[in-house]
Amino acid sequence: MVGDARRRAAGPDEGRPSAKRVLGSRPAYAVRLAVSPRPEPQVPVAERTVPWLRVAAAYSWRLILVGVVVYGVFSVLGSFQLIAVAVFLALVVTSVLRPLTDLLDRVMPRPLAVAVALVGSLLFLLALLALVGNAVAGESPRLVGEFRGGVHRIEEWLQRPPFRLSPGRLSALERQVTDYIAAHRSTLLSSAVSGLTRVVELITGGALALFTSVFFIHSGERLWSWIRDQLLPIGARPAWDRAGHAAWRAFAGYTRGIIIVAATNAVLVGVALLLLRVPLALPLTLLEFFATFIPLVGSPVALAVATIVALAGRGPLTAVAVLALIVVIGQLEGHVLHPLVMSWAVRLHPLVVAVSVIAGSIVAGVIGAIVAVPVVSVVWAVLRALRAVPP
Repeated sequence: MVGDARRRAAGPDEGRPSAKRVLGSRPAYAVRLAVSPRPEPQVPVAERTVPWLRVAAAYSWRLILVGVVVYGVFSVLGSFQLIAVAVFLALVVTSVLRPLTDLLDRVMPRPLAVAVALVGSLLFLLALLALVGNAVAGESPRLVGEFRGGVHRIEEWLQRPPFRLSPGRLSALERQVTDYIAAHRSTLLSSAVSGLTRVVELITGGALALFTSVFFIHSGERLWSWIRDQLLPIGARPAWDRAGHAAWRAFAGYTRGIIIVAATNAVLVGVALLLLRVPLALPLTLLEFFATFIPLVGSPVALAVATIVALAGRGPLTAVAVLALIVVIGQLEGHVLHPLVMSWAVRLHPLVVAVSVIAGSIVAGVIGAIVAVPVVSVVWAVLRALRAVPP
């Protein structure tokens, strides 16, 4: 109690520690408890020494997973190749006829506009094929004589330098070809039968493509809205809606651009063949138009066929002129038409185009070579749309 009285008499500030050291008193020390260090996680030696290996492994298994998914998608599409090709053709028809249908929609009902666009396009295509067939049928007697004379000229040309093939050697080659056809007649007949099966599949695919394109042209937006609302969660709909519109713009732009390039090539080739008086100029022009849809290799192959026809029908000088035409049109297509026309679509590097065409031809032949570049364009457009920040 005496100590309490002294502390009360000393006042409130005396009990607090003072900055000055008071003689006879012991300084107060802060007591700190010893903290044991945390054990460091045991990291494998390989991860400490080569961190790039861990990053490479992380990317590797993701790339393997993406490759497995892509392979699975192509395997499924390969099993339903006819349906996949029909849908692709329907998308091509839609990208071409949709602007015409929208223009006709301003003056007539939508169903009637779709019917007029589709029926008019079919009549135009059938008229073009009939014109080609009529030209071939009308020129057939003259063409037979020209080809016989052309074959004789080719034989005479092969007998001169630098080939110097003897007439006996040429006759032996002709006998070998005849014997091969006679020996493999059954194989050729089975190939023809399988070709008829392909024709039936082609007709079926064309009918399915026409039926599908009717709905795509008439109400493509409503079909996309239904798929988006039924299959995607609410949070993912804006991003995938943006990606879907970007994919369609890329596909439609590429399709219209390649049609413009093909039409330009066909006009140039047709005018040149008519000036050179090459037989079958109109069918060769149509072949050039459809061959241009296979990038890089389609146009040279069609012009090579035109060179053979020119060699048989008009002689070596005309064939050399057509061969020079291959080089000129190839340079014009690669350095002027493609950069100019395709710039408003998805721009792809020529190396990407070449690799895509080769990979597509390995996977699915001619169909893969045709589909490869638009598929790569669509995928690239979707990736850019998903990476972009929405406004």
